[in-house]
This record gives sequence, C-alpha cells and structure tokens, in this order.
Amino acid sequence: MSRATADSLRVDASRLWARLEALGEIGAVHGPNGERGCARLALTDADRDGRDLVVRWMTDLGMAVSIDAVGNVVAVHAGANDELAPVMVGSHIDTVRTGGRFDGNLGVLAGLEVVETLITAGVVTDRPVAVAVFTDEEGARFQPDMLGSLVYVGGMALEDALDVRAADDGARLGDELVRIGYAGPTPCPAAGAPHRYLELHIEQGPVLEDEGVAIGVVTGVQGISWTELTITGQSAHAGTTPMRLRHDPGFVAASITAGVRRIAAELGGTQVATVGRCEFSPNLVNVIPATVTMTVDLRNTDEAILQDAEGRLAHLCATLAAAEGVAVAQRTLARFEPVAFDPAMVDLVEATATALGHRTRRMPSGAGHDAQMLARVCPTAMIFVPSVNGLSHNIAEHTEPEHIAAGADVLLQAVLACASA
Repeated sequence: MSRATADSLRVDASRLWARLEALGEIGAVHGPNGERGCARLALTDADRDGRDLVVRWMTDLGMAVSIDAVGNVVAVHAGANDELAPVMVGSHIDTVRTGGRFDGNLGVLAGLEVVETLITAGVVTDRPVAVAVFTDEEGARFQPDMLGSLVYVGGMALEDALDVRAADDGARLGDELVRIGYAGPTPCPAAGAPHRYLELHIEQGPVLEDEGVAIGVVTGVQGISWTELTITGQSAHAGTTPMRLRHDPGFVAASITAGVRRIAAELGGTQVATVGRCEFSPNLVNVIPATVTMTVDLRNTDEAILQDAEGRLAHLCATLAAAEGVAVAQRTLARFEPVAFDPAMVDLVEATATALGHRTRRMPSGAGHDAQMLARVCPTAMIFVPSVNGLSHNIAEHTEPEHIAAGADVLLQAVLACASA
C-alpha cells in the first residue's frame, strides 16, 4: 500500500451513520420533544439484542469473532502477518438508563467502518485490526464501571467479576451472561496485549463545541472515586419530635450534598464532586427517615488532590455523624487512579487530525473509558468529537454527522499508521 493510497482513504460516513441509527433503535427511548435515546443496560435483553446485531455485522465482514468469559466481544480482521499483535479499536454498547445513541456505540461502529473501508479499498495492513465491545462499561447496573475491560487487562479477577450483583435487581453478573448467551469460552484476562489501542468517543462535555474545535486529542483520564454512604439514624414522627432531639439521616445527607460541592470549590482546578443517588427509608412525608443511602462521585486528574478530596469527605461525614448522633458507613463502589495516555500515541492523533485539516485541542477526559484500562497493557490514545450542548447520559445526546465523519477519518488514518509493522 502506497503512502498516497493510505492518505486518500476516507470512511463512508453515511454507512456509519446508518449503523448508529440501527443500533440506536434497540432499547430506544423517546422524549416529548422528539429526542431519541437508548436504555440498554448491561446484560439485559436489550444489550443481548444489540450485541447480536453488532456480531452479525462483524461476521458479515468476515471477521473472526471471539467472546471471552466476562462477555467481551473481540472481532479480528486479518492482516498480512497474523502472527503480529493487532491494533485494537473499540468501546462499549451498554448505556445508562437514560442514555443516548452515541456514547460508546460510536467507538465500536467506527471500528467496523474502518474495517469495511479497508476491505472496500482492497487495503491489507501489516498487522491485524481488532474491534472490541467491552462488557458493562457504564457501571449503571453492575459496578465497578469499565468492568469488562478491567477484567480483560487483569485488573480484576474473573471470579470476582462474575459474582458482582446488579444494583437494580440483585442478579448475578455471571448468571446474566449465561442467560443472554454471552458467557464465552475465550480465556480472560486476554492471553496477549494488543499492539496499540485507539478509541473514538463523543466528548460528553461542552468544551469542543464551545471553542469550535472538531477533534479533541485526549491526554488522559481523570481518576474516579465512587463511594456509597449509608446513614443510619432514628425514625420518628415529623410533628412530635423536637428538633434538638432528632437523629436525622436526611439532614446529614443534605449536609453532605452541600459539603461535597464546597470540597470541589475549595480544591478548584479539575476537581468535580457529585451526589447522584439519594434514597430515603421510609420515604414518607411525615416521618423522619431511619436510613439514607447516597452516592458521592469524586474525580480529579491529580491523584494526590483526589486523595485529599476523599479525606475531606471522610472528615465531613465523621463530623456530621457525631453532631447529629447518626452512623455513617462507607463502601467503595469504584476507585481508579488518573491515567496518562502514551505521549507518542497522543502526538499521532494530533498530527493525524491536523493533516486532515481539523482544528484540535488537547484535553483530559472527565469521564471514565475502556481506554484507561487498556492503557495498562499497551500504548493507548483517544479521539473526541463534539457533543451538542455538551449533553451525554441524556436522551438528547447528539453529535453532528460531519463531526462523526471527521472523528472516524482520524481513527482510520491513525489505525493505518499503527498497523504498519
């Protein structure tokens, strides 16, 4: 393959868009103003149906498909020398309950589009090209998030992953894999690491659109700390219990919610803090609750500052518990250190996008991605494209077709560069 031939290759943007639309119809949810999103939680029937469709597309392209013991799907397109480790691209197709049609799906389907573009052009790369669909990236049903890719790289024992229970109905992950037909025979962790890993993803934030930039060059991923707090106090009558004699977990939960916002403000920089779930029991208008269960999501690009935020949260909980006479129990749901991507791979993405005529911006990712797990075992990089109004994990999530095409072309050219032996 000549350099000129490689440089001239472009994806079929309409074909990629059609696949995005077709996959988006599986688990489709619709909003009152015409919004079209997806609810395809990991290992549900909708996830199975989405997997079945993607696997059919993979086999239609003549790819060799394997499914491992945690349900990760990897399809390989042959290269000139199949003894060489493949260049891997991919992401996930599971969503949150109120998700969109691009988060995760774009990375997988753009990978298939890269392969079909190579086939159509008659281009044979030196190395094989693999497209991966990782299990339970979102962590919306089974925690931690990025579970499938974490097991794939050996960061979590397979047995522990299979025993994880669903947050919604208590189902066991291993049993759900069997139920939907995706408990595969391929060993996990993977026997060998990919040569390189690339992931195309929507930004899920407002920066690229705000600055009029087409391609985000991702330098790394923020560290993530998810904590579940269970606050236990004394249930009592809302009208007859004086304020001074209350042991109210609801008040403590509200104070923690306000407190984590203060922690983020005090630390500044890239520190963010979110209370995303808060459940009262009993959940009654005239009863002081007995317990409140809530979650705190802390993220930072700096591990030392993230640890500082965690320490401040622990101190806040202890102080409030003592003052109100309640107990606060903490459980870690997920904990990942910040990840810096391979500098040469980051430079490659930037140079590729620039050569294609796109404005670029180097930026960290505020969200977790499978790429941060693959970075443990091989040189890794990510490509971001803009999200309209910065929305994601929202049925109104959208990325314009021209940005989808731009990101997929950058992915194609970067794969070609990496797949040269």
